[in-house]
Amino acid sequence: MRRAVDDHRFVFLAGLHRSGTTLLARLLAAHPEVSGFSGTDKPADEGQHLQTVFPTAKVWGGPGRFGFAPEAHFTEAQASEEKARQLFEEWAPHWDLARPVLLEKSPPNLLKTRFLQALFPGAAFVVVLRHPIAVSLATAKWRRTRRYGRLVEHWLRCHEIFAADKPRLERVHVIRYEELVREPEPVLRGVFEFLRLDPIAASEPIEAGADERYFAQWRGLKRDPRMRAYLDLSELRFQRRARKWGYSLRRPFR
Repeated sequence: MRRAVDDHRFVFLAGLHRSGTTLLARLLAAHPEVSGFSGTDKPADEGQHLQTVFPTAKVWGGPGRFGFAPEAHFTEAQASEEKARQLFEEWAPHWDLARPVLLEKSPPNLLKTRFLQALFPGAAFVVVLRHPIAVSLATAKWRRTRRYGRLVEHWLRCHEIFAADKPRLERVHVIRYEELVREPEPVLRGVFEFLRLDPIAASEPIEAGADERYFAQWRGLKRDPRMRAYLDLSELRFQRRARKWGYSLRRPFR
């Protein structure tokens, strides 16, 4: 097992549900030197569902909730050689081990970067950011909830945990979903170069206007006086924290 691990480079893709991680995973896995998961019959071919080493996000409430559970944040303290062995053995059947770069994507990776780095030293992390309004509204549709402010707060909490962990990571590359869909070629080139791979063109068409629909939905919700008061309060509470990530809740522009 150790020889097999040493013969490969590991890439972990992270970003909250509905942030574009599935799209980016397909684009990266199209590279001839990269093997990702596909055809697993598990949700979005995510590695979290193909192992028994740690609980899936569902245990802590699933999309839009898991980040509020302190137990969902994993660090070096939970790592061990045995966990590394077991995780590789459970994931290996879903990879093409003839390829040198092994890719795994799961949204909860955002809170497990230090843990995964301890298990697989030298691993690279690619993190996708997407506007908290777009992520929150898309997640709300999944969860059938109207607690949009709580979903924005979850976005902020998860990314703030990642920001605190980031200085301890040896290799990490952060991209914005908005830039990926607007200018896929330079963004992809940057990711491939970070991974020390020859860049390739996008393997599929990329839709550029998805966020605008969510911004229009947010504005539409505010036409209801009761919802407007709630959303105005959420914007007031979280605007300063969102701005630290380059996003605006009050005047969405990216």
